[in-house]
Amino acid sequence: MTDHDDVRDLLAAWAFGALEPAEERLVPPHLAECDSCAAEAERLRETVRLLDGPPLDEPRSPLDDLLTGALRARPAPPPVARHAAPYAAAVAGLQALLPEMAGRWTTPVVHDWDVHATVAHLLAADEHLALRLGIDARVPGARIDEAADWGELWERRTAEVIAHEYGRTPGETVADWSAQATDLLGTRHARDPELAAGTTLSMGIRLPVTEHFLVRAFEAWIHTDDIGHALGLTVPPPPEEHLGRLVRLAVRILGGALGAEAPPVLFAVRGGEEWVLGSQSDPVAAELTLDAVDFCLLVGGRYAPDIVPRETTGDAAAVRNVLERAASLSWL
Repeated sequence: MTDHDDVRDLLAAWAFGALEPAEERLVPPHLAECDSCAAEAERLRETVRLLDGPPLDEPRSPLDDLLTGALRARPAPPPVARHAAPYAAAVAGLQALLPEMAGRWTTPVVHDWDVHATVAHLLAADEHLALRLGIDARVPGARIDEAADWGELWERRTAEVIAHEYGRTPGETVADWSAQATDLLGTRHARDPELAAGTTLSMGIRLPVTEHFLVRAFEAWIHTDDIGHALGLTVPPPPEEHLGRLVRLAVRILGGALGAEAPPVLFAVRGGEEWVLGSQSDPVAAELTLDAVDFCLLVGGRYAPDIVPRETTGDAAAVRNVLERAASLSWL
C-alpha cells in the first residue's frame, strides 16, 4: 500500500503536472481512498487553475499570459526525500513566476531590491547551505566563516552577490540560482534522511540539515510571495503539510529565542497545533492564536507585531513579548 505521507508530499508537483510517470501513477489510487488528500489535491488543482489564468470568457492581461507560459515551461522537480520536498516545491513555485519576465526585472520588490536583486539575494542565501554540502559557489568571493557576526557577513555577501549579478542579465542570474537549487536537491542530503539528520552550522544557526532545507523553503516561498505582490500576482501558500512543517520549525526557534524565563503564553495556530512558549513551570499568562500563514509572515518580517491579525486573551505584555521576539527572528 502507498504510504500516506509519501503521496501527500507529491501532491503539489502532481497538481502542476510535474511528476515522473512512475510517481504520477501512485496518486489517483490514494486519492480514491483518502478524503484529506483528495481535498488537498482539489485545493492545489484549483490554485493551479487560478495561476494558469481566468476563464476564457474573462479578459486576460499580458501578465496572465506570461505566467501561463512560465508554468507550462517549468521543469519537473528532482526526486527528493520527504524533508527536502518543501524546498523542492518552493523552488518550483518561484521558477513558475520568473521566465519571460522581460521588462519587469526592475520592479521594486522588498527592501531596496528589485526582482533581479531579489533572485540574486536568493542565490546568495542558498549559497550558505550549498557550501556546507560541498557545492561550489557560483559567485566569486564565497567563504565559510561563522566566527564573526553572521548577520554582518550575511548582509555583506548579499550585497556582493547583488552587485555581481547586476553586471549580468536577469536570465543569467535566474539560471545560476536555479542550477544551485538543483544541485542542492541533487545532494545525498536531499535524498537520505539519515545522512541529513546530522547538524551543520549555517547563518549562525546549528540545525540538522533536514531543518536547513526547511529554512531554505521558508525563504524561497517568502520571496516568491514578495515578487508576486510586486507584480500583481497571487502566490498560493505552501501545501498544508509543508506549511505545518515551516510553522513547527519557526515555533522551535521562537521558543529557544524566548528562553525558559519568559512569561508563558499558550500559542496556537488557527485550526492546528498549540504550544506553551516561555516558562514551562509557571501558570499560562496569556493565549495567542494566529493563522499559520500570518505567523510565517510575522517571523519572515512581513508583518509588524502590532498589526499582525491575531486573537488574544490574558497578559497583553506577555503576548507582545512573543510577537516582538517572533518578528525579531527575521533575516529575510
